[in-house]
Amino acid sequence: MSVYILAAVLSAVLMGTIGAIAVYANVSAETVTFYRLFIGALLMAGFLLVTGQKRQIITWPGFKVLVTGGFLAGFVVFYVMAMGYTSMANAIMLLYLAPVTASVVAHFFMGERLSGVSAALIVVALFGFAMMLEFNFNLSGRGEEVVGLFYALCAMVCYAAFILTNRLIHERVPVLTRSGYQMLAGAICMLPLMLQQGESMDASQWGWLVAAGVVPGFLAIMLAVVALRALPAATFGTLAYLEPITVVGLGWILFGQSLSALQLAGSLLIIASGVMQAGVSERRARNDEIRGQALAR
Repeated sequence: MSVYILAAVLSAVLMGTIGAIAVYANVSAETVTFYRLFIGALLMAGFLLVTGQKRQIITWPGFKVLVTGGFLAGFVVFYVMAMGYTSMANAIMLLYLAPVTASVVAHFFMGERLSGVSAALIVVALFGFAMMLEFNFNLSGRGEEVVGLFYALCAMVCYAAFILTNRLIHERVPVLTRSGYQMLAGAICMLPLMLQQGESMDASQWGWLVAAGVVPGFLAIMLAVVALRALPAATFGTLAYLEPITVVGLGWILFGQSLSALQLAGSLLIIASGVMQAGVSERRARNDEIRGQALAR
């Protein structure tokens, strides 16, 4: 089990590097997003070929998988754009309200009823984000930050849509096939936007773009797939919150984006809410499974 926990930890940490990589690459958000997804898709196809899983490459994933690829591209590009205007901490914490948003949408439109505990944890997460903003909702004189928060909100909406549409994909579609085609579809969505930028890049920028495809693109996803094969959903969901911790830490160490005591407390509230929500969801799924087995007898 320790090997799978390590895989989940590394996946979350590697996923959290995209912000720093985007800053060092110093190219447009569209370009970073394209190469992160395109290189990731190529590496996924190469991995499947090398490991004798060619069949998964030629399996038609279905239209829903391609749609989720568009949402994947949306949340990556908007997240990278957000960091050009607001702190990495603000961008990632708003992005991580996506599971909360997805839960609310699923409650009203997908029949996945929220319990009282889940609703309370959503309120806690929202209060935590208000703390991240230091309860300062006056937008005057904060033009750049407002733009950054708007892009982060767009990223959060796309991420929530990505979570919800993934639930609609049939289980017959292998996880690696799904991941590869989602990255490919997202890259195709980004291609015309990237070409419009007309950017010329030097060797160091190409190096960072390759890193974006290898580290948070391919390796993070592969390690997540490995971890999910053995870990309960609640455990993986808990460890996934190492991603925003990594982002906040890198923002502080590399770019001097320190948090006030109030902002740090808000970050911890959001993370704690997410961790407890994962535990509640896992218990609910387990109880539903037990009830289903009892009815089948």
